[in-house]
This record gives sequence, structure tokens and C-alpha cells, in this order.
Amino acid sequence: MSTFLELGLKEPINKALTDLGYEKPTVIQEKAIPQIITSTDDLKAFAQTGTGKTAAFSLPILELADDTKKNTQAIILSPTRELAVQIGNNIKEFAKYMPNIKVVTVYGGANIEEQIRGLKRGAQIVVGTPGRTVDLINRRALKLGNIEWLVLDEADEMLNMGFKDELDKVLDATPETKQTLLFSATFPREVEAIARNYMTKPVEITSGQKNTGSDDVSHEYYLVTERTRYQALKRIADLNPNIYAIIFCRTRRETQEVADNLIKDGYNADALHGELSQAQRDSVMGKFRKKTVQILVATDVAARGLDVNSLTHVINHKLPDQIENYTHRSGRTGRAGKTGISIALVSNKEKGRIGSIERIIKKKFVQGKVPGGKEICQNQLMHLIDKVNAIEVKQSEIEDFLPSIYEKLEGLSREELIQKFVSLEFNSFLSYYENARDLNDLSSKETGRNGRGSNENMTRFFINIGRKDSLNPARLIGLINDQKITDNIEIGAIDILDTFSFFEIDKKFEEQTLNSFSENQPEFSGRGVNIEITKKERGGGRRRGGKKPFGNRDGGGFGRRRSSEKSSGGRRSENNNKNRSSSRRGGDRPDRNSNNDRKPSGFGRKRRERR
Repeated sequence: MSTFLELGLKEPINKALTDLGYEKPTVIQEKAIPQIITSTDDLKAFAQTGTGKTAAFSLPILELADDTKKNTQAIILSPTRELAVQIGNNIKEFAKYMPNIKVVTVYGGANIEEQIRGLKRGAQIVVGTPGRTVDLINRRALKLGNIEWLVLDEADEMLNMGFKDELDKVLDATPETKQTLLFSATFPREVEAIARNYMTKPVEITSGQKNTGSDDVSHEYYLVTERTRYQALKRIADLNPNIYAIIFCRTRRETQEVADNLIKDGYNADALHGELSQAQRDSVMGKFRKKTVQILVATDVAARGLDVNSLTHVINHKLPDQIENYTHRSGRTGRAGKTGISIALVSNKEKGRIGSIERIIKKKFVQGKVPGGKEICQNQLMHLIDKVNAIEVKQSEIEDFLPSIYEKLEGLSREELIQKFVSLEFNSFLSYYENARDLNDLSSKETGRNGRGSNENMTRFFINIGRKDSLNPARLIGLINDQKITDNIEIGAIDILDTFSFFEIDKKFEEQTLNSFSENQPEFSGRGVNIEITKKERGGGRRRGGKKPFGNRDGGGFGRRRSSEKSSGGRRSENNNKNRSSSRRGGDRPDRNSNNDRKPSGFGRKRRERR
């Protein structure tokens, strides 16, 4: 393998790389750097996440840029503000000993006037998100007439996020003589279309095989129901005392709910999604990098640009809507020569997607068993003993206290002392998992239809809307949750019929359910919503006919509009609404009516202050 000096980089760049701890170039760097330095051909480069793509395109640009001119010579487009900031900071570090090189990063959510002032002072390299870049072009603050290099980083994600129009506008503002450099972790058909439309006979280089996963990442999946998904997540975290992980969710609402539930259960967790302000996002990411936050729950887009090399796990709370995104998710672990584990929690309905992902990443998944209480307790106990073994004893600081301690403990044998020490630290954990049930039992008796329980502890309700009102289980669950009956509601079996439906609620909240619907007076698809208690059918089967119940507990009068399509997070698209509703199913929340999987207060991890 070559050194960076042998790749043709000048001494100031090599000195900065040495300061940063860079010793040898990665495969993609070894291939891309000399290609860009020695040729003006367009370049299409495939590189897995975490293989050093930023250095692969930025180092040769630094080598070739004319630092005697202040005009913008390179524009680097990134799909997210986090990734743009990371790239900009990386380039500044690489240019540490090149004082005349200026880098400006532009992105939404930050003061545009300050960014304009930075551009006016002169910057050879501009890093930006597509939207803000186009905005600055329209304001004539960013002039790209002298651009020599255009870099499209994470091109697949820019297309997924709908930035095609912005890319077209940026391309129109750049000269035809520029060199276009396209970097991507996956190469779906849409990215190939970018290459055809925006590039001229591009040279192609790869690091590994296209669209495959890293060899440093192992892939596992666990079968769960909607009811046990969160419990399984907690057990996987407890099985790994040193876990440092990102949990990926599909929607903002799901992300926040999972993070909130983990925090309530005593984990050092936080959420990262698009509804956070830039200051909040920076704060969360800073804590995660410092490991103050041990588990980060994130959406796919928000996690782009999060450069952390020591993640132990990536956990897919649910598989991504576009299975190609699994490559991006799993690539966040197993970086910088370290190994990692990518875990997927899947229901029986989702299991078929595992095979599709295997064909894309060219790696096999191993089916794991959701750990039981005994296995978890053993791992945690051994972790505790290892910590005791490794602790440094500061004799000089404790010697004044030792005589009193020895006196108090003199009646205990060695065995009794060890037993009491372990019990002091471990009783709550042992109690927590003492009667923990087997989450690998996915029998219908356990979960009922739709993944939720159907038993005598549930009350069955009639509701006067059905399929003809565009009702489905996800939207019904969203409607129920919007009534804010209680934080701990468990929703059971659901039956959607043509003009009316049935659902089950934990019997303990029977009265609250009736009162909440009566007081809120919700509407759905323009109809006033009416519920009442009805008898369960024998065997819990679907009601096929019979007389439709009518009337409302308090005599009607549903005047105030309350749309189930709204959420506290603001506007959502129809697709996002569907995802939001399904993410609020009872199974995605902690099973707070079960003592077996309830996290004991203060156990294990320091409870962090919520933002």
C-alpha cells in the first residue's frame, strides 16, 4: 500500500494528515486520489460508508486548488447539514498548514447572512446542502462560473430526498469544463441515471463490490411481534453492557417514542431527527460522540454525517422502506478496522425482506434468539466482576477509612462478603428478569391477531367508521392514541369492517377511553366518531354481520374537529402519516402492564437529564 506522499500530495497536506493520525490511505483513497490529480475525466466512485470517501475527493482538490485566487473553485454537495458540516470540518483539518485555503459550509437552519459574508470574503471550496446552495445562487451570493470540481457526495441519498431539481439548478450554474466527481455507498438505478445525465464518459472505481456490506460487520435478525419489539430491543441492550449503538427508525414520531421509552427505562439515550433545531441536533451529536449518550435513536436522514468509529451495534428497530438504505445503516458500525454487529428486528410479515437485503449486500443474516433473563443476568454479572477486577485501588486515599470498614465486616466470611456485594449491586436486575417470559414464543395464543393480546383483560369497543372511510389498523391506532387516554395504553385485537369496526383496550382503561372520545369529540374523514362497549365474540373471531350498534354514550354532539392525521410535530405527508400511525401501535411502546419487562428505577445505566 502506498503512502499519502507517494500518491502525489504535497508536504503541507501530508503534515496535516500525520497530525491527524492518518498513516496509510484506504483502498478508495489509494484509487481516487491519483486519478483525480492526474486526470480531468469525470469520476464515478463506489465506497462503503466509513471507508474514507471525504479524504478521497477533498485531498486531491486541496492539492490542485489555486490558493492565490479567492474565487470558488470546488463545490461539494451533501444531502444533509450534518454531513456537510462534517465534510467542511474535515477539509479545514486537512488544510491546517495551507493558510490561504478557505472553506465555507452552507446549509439550511443556520444564519444565511453569516454564510453570505463568508462567501464574500472568498472561499476556494464551498460545501453545501442542495437547497441552501440553490438559494445562495439565486441571491447571486454564490458564483459558480469558475468551478473546476463538482462533488456529489452520497448521491443516492440526495435522490432519495428529492433533490433532483436542485441538482439540475446547480449543474446549470457550473461550466461544462468542470470535473464531476460522484461518490456513493450504493449504486441503484437512479444513481446510474445521474452518471448518464450529468457526466461525460466517467471513469469508474470501486472499493469492494458494489452495494455489498462491509466484511467487518456481521448481520443478525430477531423475530418479534409488534407487542414484543420494544421488549426485545431492551433485552439486546441489556445483553451487551458496553453497547454503544444507533437504533434506526423509519419516522420521526417512532424515533422520538423509542428514545423517550428508553430514557424512561433508565438508559442513556436520545433522539436525532428532522424536527430538532440545529442547536439541538448539534447538542445530541456532541453528547453521543463523547459517549455521554450511549444509545442514539435516529432516522436515516438525520444519521447521515454522524462519523463515529467505535459503534458496537446498529439496530434496525424496523427495516428501512427502501432496502438499499440498509447498507447505509449497517455501514455506521464496523469502521476504521473495527468489527460491528447490525441487528434487524423483524416480524413474520417482514421476514421475507431479509432475503432481499442479503442479495443486495451479498452477506448472510444469522437468526438470533431474543435473550432470556438468565443469559442477560449472567452477562451483566460477569461485566460487573470484570469492572471490579480492573478497578484501580488508591491505597493512600482510602487507608484512613479501612480500619473502620474492616471492623464492621469482620464477622463475614469471604464467601458471604462476595454474596452480599453481588446482591447489593444486582438484586434489582435479578428481580427484574426473575420471571421474564420467552419472547421467542410467537404463538397466536401469546400475541393474538395483529400482534397484540386478545384476552379477558381487554374490553372490546365498537366504532362507527370502517374501510369505506379509508380506515385501516394503523390509522385507527393513531386515532386512539390522539385521544391521549393514558401514556400506558395497550391496544388489543382490531377488526376493520366496511362501515364500522372493533378494537380492544386494556380493561383498566375502559372508562377513560369512553370519556376521552366523548370529551374530545373527534372526527375522521369528515364523520363524527362514536364508540361504545360491545361484547366479545366467542373465540375472538371477526364479527361478520349482525345489527349495527348505534348511539353514543353521551347522546352525540361531536362538533369539534380533531383530525387523526395531525401530530404534535406539525405537517406530515400522507406517506409519513401512515408510517406515523403504524409506529404508534401498542407494540412499539414498552409493555408497561407487564412487571417482567419493566426496567427497575436507577438500574444499570446512569439516568440522564432529559433535554
